[in-house]
Amino acid sequence: MGIGILAGAVVGALVVLIVLFKMMWRVAEPNEALIISGSNHKNEGLGEGMGFRIVTGRGTLVVPGVQAVRKLSLDLNETQLSVECVTHQGIPLKVRGVVIFKVGDDFVSIANAARRFLDQQKLMSERVHIVFAGHLRAIVGGLTVEDMIRDREKLTGQARSACGTEMEKLGLIVDSLQIHEIEDPTGYIKNLAAPHAAAVQRDARIAQAEANRRATEAEQQAAARMSEATRDSEILQAGYQAERDQASARARQAGPLAEAASRQEVVVQETRVAELEGHRKEQQLQAEVRKPADALAYETRTLAEAERDARISSAQATARETELAGAAKATATRVTGEAEAAAAHAKGLAVAEATRAKGLAEAEAIKARAAALAENQEAVVAQQLAEKWPEIVEAGASAFGNVDQMVLLNGADGMAEMFAKALTMGGTGLGLARRLLATTDPNGSERPAAVPAARGGDARAGGSKEVTTVEITVGDDT
Repeated sequence: MGIGILAGAVVGALVVLIVLFKMMWRVAEPNEALIISGSNHKNEGLGEGMGFRIVTGRGTLVVPGVQAVRKLSLDLNETQLSVECVTHQGIPLKVRGVVIFKVGDDFVSIANAARRFLDQQKLMSERVHIVFAGHLRAIVGGLTVEDMIRDREKLTGQARSACGTEMEKLGLIVDSLQIHEIEDPTGYIKNLAAPHAAAVQRDARIAQAEANRRATEAEQQAAARMSEATRDSEILQAGYQAERDQASARARQAGPLAEAASRQEVVVQETRVAELEGHRKEQQLQAEVRKPADALAYETRTLAEAERDARISSAQATARETELAGAAKATATRVTGEAEAAAAHAKGLAVAEATRAKGLAEAEAIKARAAALAENQEAVVAQQLAEKWPEIVEAGASAFGNVDQMVLLNGADGMAEMFAKALTMGGTGLGLARRLLATTDPNGSERPAAVPAARGGDARAGGSKEVTTVEITVGDDT
């Protein structure tokens, strides 16, 4: 019994020890650190008298009631950045990004973070946002928009470097800092990108146009090749179709050709039969019609030839008689004609001699007249005027031929004056009569006028000759 009590006491003691051990034993998870306070402990890298102990990744005994145990999370944390900044150019921007951070794994960082965030771990992101916002404003104020756009790594590096010391004091380390977006409420970035966008758009349109051109050329070439292939195919098909049509035509014509050949043979035979029939009829006509007609024609021709020969003989006899009579009459006519010709010849010679004698006489008269004109022109003119005076007076009186009634003043004197004027109008002067008579021979025919020699020389010595024609017209006006 005493042994049982002893054994029970031992078991009870063991259970108590185990319970006490479990109550005193604390184990740190991989993503947390145990902060044990209530006794002075020396940790690696920390000075003495810190007043708490740090345990990571292992277990430790904690005296309940004497020591307090709290946990500090070593998990990753993030904070969203949305910071309004102004660049070196004075352009307002809004920078959006994210910071991923955690408590450092070394005891110094854990100790710093434990002192600042042990009971305020939820406020850790807010504190980090404040730190990074201030440094980002300072960094962006020294940069241009172009620098921020072209080199975001520079902005990120400067931000991490600027916040590194403060984050180390807070016991935090930055695993990642990303600038997601830079908002430009003024449109500066958009305007800055416009030329490049226009150039890119231009290049894109040029490239698209070039691609369209090449595509069009390729399509046209392909269409041309297709058309060429279609043409060749159609040509071949047309050739094949022509051959088929020819074969079909020959096949269709085979029957008509055979029928035509048969019909031709029939026509040949019928033609031969017709020829034989015609030959037979011709022989029949020869025997029945032509030979009797030839006999009748021969009889008629013989009778006509006999009658013709009789008429010819009779006509020849009559012609011989007429010929003999004509010869006798011709002889008589010839003798009569020769006698008449001799008489006409003699008469012609006589007329010719008379004409010749007359011409010689007229020539002698003209020559004598010319000599007289040369010696005494005034006398010859007076003689000619006397001979032509009736004609001159008649010409002057013809001016009164159309006068129905005439009134004369001064009696006989007026009458004499009127006739004197009429004679003057009809004669037109002695000089004109001289020239008129000079150009007229005694027979009334005109001849060249004998014009006195020009001044300064004789006409026969080379002076010029002048022929004047005068026309006298008596009008019918009253």
